[in-house]
Amino acid sequence: MFKFFKWIFTPITFTLDFITKYFKTIVFLTLVYYFTVGIDDNTGEKTNTLANLQKIELYGPIMNADKVLENIESAKTNKNIKGVLFVVNSPGGAVSPSVELMYAIKELKEIKPVVAYAAGTMASGSYYASIYANKIFANPGSMIGSIGVIFQGANVEELMQKIGIKTQTVKVGSYKEAGTPTRSWNNYEKAELEKVINDTYDIFISDVATARGLKKSDHKIYADAHIFTSRQAKVVGLIDEVGNITAAKKYLYKISKVENPSWKKQDKFDAFMDKIISEAVSSFSINFQGSLKAY
Repeated sequence: MFKFFKWIFTPITFTLDFITKYFKTIVFLTLVYYFTVGIDDNTGEKTNTLANLQKIELYGPIMNADKVLENIESAKTNKNIKGVLFVVNSPGGAVSPSVELMYAIKELKEIKPVVAYAAGTMASGSYYASIYANKIFANPGSMIGSIGVIFQGANVEELMQKIGIKTQTVKVGSYKEAGTPTRSWNNYEKAELEKVINDTYDIFISDVATARGLKKSDHKIYADAHIFTSRQAKVVGLIDEVGNITAAKKYLYKISKVENPSWKKQDKFDAFMDKIISEAVSSFSINFQGSLKAY
């Protein structure tokens, strides 16, 4: 009887013995498989170390673009990558990093195709970052545009009076306190800030007009901080196609001349942490710092 049961459970005991004996080897091979021939859980598409396509995401307010710029540079220098999908869901942010992203995408496009996709919001600074893509697709429910520039700052003068705080300032230069939060701005200070705002807006619409083949003189139609639905944005020339991310990917396959698409896999934990930290820092910066914003 004992031999009978032993014979019945032989497949199970053999499997357990094999796993116990070669546990480290199995773990190693599993990790190798995961990192070299993994499957993207969101798309079901193959991803491996010899990937020929890369997705770069721009999410949340733009205050620091270092991580996205790093990803763009990686895609630019990786000879295996034949095309890039630039996925955007951002309301915009600070002018300088938005401009840096715009130039980075422009330089990348000169080497390999870039398709931008508005996943939710592609507005102001994040639209600025996307203008030089080969083609801009937008989710049917996306909000596009808000091409404008703003400078905001709090006035905490009354609060300071209530709690008994006064400022002391030693300065050289009439405009050194322009934008101060400790009092109302003087007319000449407002004029100085408006001068900066107007010139920045002129640069913005000039770049959009050049990249999108629009007339700068028509900026009141497609810019002027107008907010558009995807369909409206296509009519005024801010985007090329209204469609889902599948349509954007298919177009990227076509212009990249990739027959067997394989996406570069991003570590999900790192991506999650980067997104959480970036959005937390950016939200704090936008709410509590006075600065020039394409937002």
